[in-house]
Amino acid sequence: MAANGGVSKDSGHARLHQLGYKQELKRDLSVVSNFAFSFAIISVLTGITTLYSTGLKFGGPVSIVYGWFIAGCFTMIVGLSMAEICSSYPTSGGLYYWSAMLAGPKWAPFASWLTGWFNIVGQWAVTTSVDFSLATLIQVIILLSTGGKNNDGYEASKYVVICFHGGILLLHAIINSLPISYLSFFGQLAAAWNFVGVFVLMILIPLVATERASPKFVFTHFNTDNGDGVNNKLYIFVLGLLMSQYTLTGYDASAHMTEETKSADINGPKGIISSIGISIIVGWGYILGITFAVTNIPYLLDENNDAGGYAIAQVFYLAFKSRYGTGVGGIICLGVVAVAIFFCGMSSVTSNSRMAYAFSRDGAMPFSPIWHKVNKHEVPINAVWLSALISFCMALTSLGSLVAFNAMVSIATIGLYIAYALPIFFRVTLARKSFVPGPFNLGRCGILVGWIAVLWVAIISVLFSLPVAYPISNETLNYTPVAVGGLLIITVFAWVFSARHWFKGPITNIDA
Repeated sequence: MAANGGVSKDSGHARLHQLGYKQELKRDLSVVSNFAFSFAIISVLTGITTLYSTGLKFGGPVSIVYGWFIAGCFTMIVGLSMAEICSSYPTSGGLYYWSAMLAGPKWAPFASWLTGWFNIVGQWAVTTSVDFSLATLIQVIILLSTGGKNNDGYEASKYVVICFHGGILLLHAIINSLPISYLSFFGQLAAAWNFVGVFVLMILIPLVATERASPKFVFTHFNTDNGDGVNNKLYIFVLGLLMSQYTLTGYDASAHMTEETKSADINGPKGIISSIGISIIVGWGYILGITFAVTNIPYLLDENNDAGGYAIAQVFYLAFKSRYGTGVGGIICLGVVAVAIFFCGMSSVTSNSRMAYAFSRDGAMPFSPIWHKVNKHEVPINAVWLSALISFCMALTSLGSLVAFNAMVSIATIGLYIAYALPIFFRVTLARKSFVPGPFNLGRCGILVGWIAVLWVAIISVLFSLPVAYPISNETLNYTPVAVGGLLIITVFAWVFSARHWFKGPITNIDA
């Protein structure tokens, strides 16, 4: 439809017009580019590398290897439901717009308000978390490059780490200020880097390592020695699932990029599903490759090892040092991961800004007219810099307390998944009979798949709110329910005392 170059003939443009919106952003992304943004945000190199220590601590190989598939299967179910809705409503607003359309006229304003704020705060938390993990990894790379913890290597202070974080966000904001054609290139480069990087590392690390784990260890060893007083095996396995579920987030980016994607009612859903499916496959390969190089779990988690307890960094470093007498090769491999995390944060800011653009277009944010502006390159420039600034402010909590920071970034998983589940819930309840599917649909299976998706989000919301250490104290309490509950209370409070008087849900800017 877009092959002839006529924007008016593009099915995504036509559908956007039917929904009552002008084409203000440049529609120049292919299905590959749309996929690339979500794939880069999911970024298995980012999520698995960042939380591999958590997986090793809670359950070890069994939790990591099998937990990945369990989380992956249910994530695909959530993604399928989202893809079906995306096909019917291909707008940058994504989730909050879907909720408004599916909840019906009576509940539309509140449904879109609640979904929108959970979505956008969850996205900001993702960017905060991703870029902070990159800042931390840079600190570990510097530590190892200067001799390691046991040889007086340089350990950056928390103030230096937050400066790294600010510098990374500044670069991301600059890149996201470029025209969409440049962003499309960077997005595809990010996807390629993640894809190739996974295969290089999953083969290279176990190949270089002089000591390798046996298949029996990789597929059957269950680590119960976590040092946190958690002894029940099922409980341990559940806590180990966090690594997988944290990684498999962010694929709503394909929905937020639909107003810039050709044939978005078809290619948006393809982007969601393909990014999840390919991430599950390559992620499992990465997990297996790294885990075959794991032989001593307590040592990898020991804060007194050369990498300061950063498990994957220690695996990479030891693999090369044991064979060649130097860990330089391992440090270079960490550099490959660092670039992948950089691309992940870049794509996350892209998604953040499109959500902020759409949400402010409908007047939901303070000073909405400012964040809705686009520049001469049809880029929502103010929304880009707003997203970077808020993510930096969220990271500042790490200077006061890592407990507070971890609580805030917990919204990245639970808060974001709640935003995913809300429109699906409205789809299978209030809009069960009225929903009009787009070109991509699940047919009769739509309701069943939707209910499974909603139940899975409800389950993980409870499981990931459970204590992760005993006895419970101020330092060991899991503050996730406090952070997510606080967001819910603030959002509802703002609605009751203010927003319900002026926010009417998505506002069309042309006559549909």
